Amino acid sequence: MKLTLVVACALIDADNRVLIAQRPEGKTLAGLWEFPGGKLEPGERPEPALIRELHEELGITVEEPCLAPLTFASHGYDSFHLLMPLYICRKWQGTVTPREGQQLAWVRANKLRDYPMPPADIPLIAHLTDLLL
Repeated sequence: MKLTLVVACALIDADNRVLIAQRPEGKTLAGLWEFPGGKLEPGERPEPALIRELHEELGITVEEPCLAPLTFASHGYDSFHLLMPLYICRKWQGTVTPREGQQLAWVRANKLRDYPMPPADIPLIAHLTDLLL
């Protein structure tokens, strides 16, 4: 089975809310909410990949020292196995803006379960709840 490495970030604002994004129509798992991030390019390290994805998706600039690894997801889908490190970030430059037509929501950790998420993202919620409550 193919292993797919994807990086994700829990952006945390000054009120300890977490940013999630809704997958747009036409994408796999459309309509589900997830932590921003994406696939690594060939030869790319996880942190630069996440910095690139956050800039492409949200228009913000993040510096590598501001990314702290929190946990990871390991989930078997039908056609591939997903390995997804989750970083937290509390400091960035710029204003979070949906640049790919996606809906965004700032959500308290204990409310994340109110949003339908892909199976790989759901186990990450407990780690964020422990961190932020």
